[in-house]
Amino acid sequence: MSESERYLGYRRKKISFGADGNALMTLVSINGVVFLALIFLRIIFYITQTSTKFFNITVEPWVALPASLSQLLVRPWTFLVYMFSHTSLIMAFTNMLWLWAFGSIFQSVAGNKKLIPLYLYGGIVGAVVFMGCYNLIPPLKPDLASATLLGASASTMAIAVATTALTPDYKFFRMLNGGIPIWVLTVLYMIVDFAGIATESAAYSFAHFAGGLTGFFFVYSLRKGYDWSAWMNNLYDWFMNLFTPKPQSIPQKKLREKMFYKSGDQKAFVKRSNITQQRIDEILDKINQKGYNLLTEEEKNILKGASEADF
Repeated sequence: MSESERYLGYRRKKISFGADGNALMTLVSINGVVFLALIFLRIIFYITQTSTKFFNITVEPWVALPASLSQLLVRPWTFLVYMFSHTSLIMAFTNMLWLWAFGSIFQSVAGNKKLIPLYLYGGIVGAVVFMGCYNLIPPLKPDLASATLLGASASTMAIAVATTALTPDYKFFRMLNGGIPIWVLTVLYMIVDFAGIATESAAYSFAHFAGGLTGFFFVYSLRKGYDWSAWMNNLYDWFMNLFTPKPQSIPQKKLREKMFYKSGDQKAFVKRSNITQQRIDEILDKINQKGYNLLTEEEKNILKGASEADF
């Protein structure tokens, strides 16, 4: 069993469906709320006997990303809103299914604070590539004024590829002849995704592919020591602290700097790792916030020892 899989076994017990700080649940909830709001508006149009085409003309432009730069300047919020918006039940269900499958693993290994930034990075890069295709590729320019991008596919692709790059040894359905490697599921997801947009413009394929590359380079940079999510998290923390009163500092008694006298060659203490449920929970919380790679060797050994002892 690999280190990442050992940690995942503990984390499944730790993160609940509605736990505080569950970034994956936040993303799914936002997508669900926006989808229900759009469906509600579509039902209103149906009840009032207004055509679906009129809905596409009046409502979708407020959430869909336009390929035209001039239209984007009129509705700049669509650059972010589009990646949380779905008007098709099948698209919404499949995107959320894949997001949950890969996002739960990524969140467990890398921590809560990296999932949402990665989701945003994938969607932003996908949007830039989509607009670039329609503005730079001559065969696509005639459809520039009417082309739009909608859905979380580019963001989900980023998370799928990032999860595969981060935990290449992870396996699904272990009861089936040892399990299915995660890369097999990723390839299957890509095939299903690209087959679904085969009849659309090539710009959609390029946008989703760009999202996948973003996920790969996100993990590559993370392994090199560069965390692309740090500035987003710092900005979020700074903003939230503006509305949080500073806690009053409680003066503490000063400890003696020297605790042992005339000890000679005798060691002051011998450090031993004490495995307790509280200690394990503290390590899991640290991984949940900062990622597995930032654990100390002592903490990794505690987690490994607890796994071998079936603690």
